[in-house]
Amino acid sequence: MTAPDRTPVSAADRRAVAELAVRGIHVADIQDLARDQRPFAQRITEPHRRTLAAGVVLDSRTLELESGSFTNAYTLTVDLNRAGAQPVTDRSGFRLRGLVHGAVVAAVSGSFSYISDDPAYQPDEPCLDLTIRHGQIAGLPTTGKPALLLHNGRLQIHHLPAIGTLTLAGHPYRWAGSKDPRPGHLAVFGAANCRVRYRDDPRTGFLRDVDPATNTTPHRADALDATVGPTASGLRITALHPGGGADLFTGALILRALLPTARHLTLGAPVRITSLDTNDTAGLEAGFSLGPTVAAAARGDTTPWDASLGLSPFRPGARYARTLIALDADRLHLQVLDGAPLTDHFRGVTAAETARLCEAAGWDPEKVYHLDGGQTSKIAYRSPDARPDAVGSLHYLRWPANATQPFHWQGLDGRVLRSALTITASDQEAP
Repeated sequence: MTAPDRTPVSAADRRAVAELAVRGIHVADIQDLARDQRPFAQRITEPHRRTLAAGVVLDSRTLELESGSFTNAYTLTVDLNRAGAQPVTDRSGFRLRGLVHGAVVAAVSGSFSYISDDPAYQPDEPCLDLTIRHGQIAGLPTTGKPALLLHNGRLQIHHLPAIGTLTLAGHPYRWAGSKDPRPGHLAVFGAANCRVRYRDDPRTGFLRDVDPATNTTPHRADALDATVGPTASGLRITALHPGGGADLFTGALILRALLPTARHLTLGAPVRITSLDTNDTAGLEAGFSLGPTVAAAARGDTTPWDASLGLSPFRPGARYARTLIALDADRLHLQVLDGAPLTDHFRGVTAAETARLCEAAGWDPEKVYHLDGGQTSKIAYRSPDARPDAVGSLHYLRWPANATQPFHWQGLDGRVLRSALTITASDQEAP
């Protein structure tokens, strides 16, 4: 389609149009992209490889799908014997390209985090389920999920049941995720217990949020819920809620005890997480929960993720951009399968297509996992002596805060993220 020949209405739009034109993407008016993203539906004419550092390469190519559809695949391959990888999380958020500086040569969008269009009601800890930050547990899983862990400097992927041990004021307890309750355990609640709802909006198409009145722990007469928050001296109980009803978005997590086993849940009591499943937390430096495997998503086995993500990106036939991660011995693979939703044949890939593409590439779909996808799917990178650039979700627009504000193109920086995986070049080798 040929867009109307109109002059962009703002200096920011003019700069965005010029930036896109340099990339061969021709848009007459940035505001049109809220309704039509077909200018981004362009195949990569020739497969291309960039060497970012020793042991770090970025491959770009087009993959054909059914019925004339296609996706552009961007694959970052990292030899962990020659480069490093670090899970990064931040409660306040960051832009992906902002991580690419110094020894960091690439960054990939990370774990699923809470996303809402209501800025007034957000969780204290937006990362969903397990979060390990600077060697400290910042969030516990509410159900069993795979997790990416940095343990004693080594990157690992494990499927972790939502169980473990902790101490309250020095007294030992067992904990279990609230979605997998176990007798005799403290139940863990958090932002991952929320239920995201979608509502129609005439300008942006939809709005996502949760209902604060119902976004609480279940009421139960014999329960005592304790909000646990970060302090300068570590996790501590910051509020008590007899009978339940604790806001799921307060603190790092919420612990529930049933009377009479609640005697050590007292205001100000220090909380120390001592194990995840049977693994001691000593030596855990960073990490976060992952999405389902590609095989599980193709089977529809995605219940642990669906409610807190809202409209499931894994539902049958749904096309989305996707970010994938696989760890094979000392080789890390990170891939964005790109797409823009408001196009005809470039809307992303289905869960079933993702499994077939992995098999065609020689990857076992049971060992490839989803990272945050959709309009978050992005790889930021820099070649030697070059400024940071980005691939994936270049159509991204920042939605207006009210009816009088315009859309803003932020395709290079994308949305604010709460987690990512950074790739660090070794200072021992040159590319």
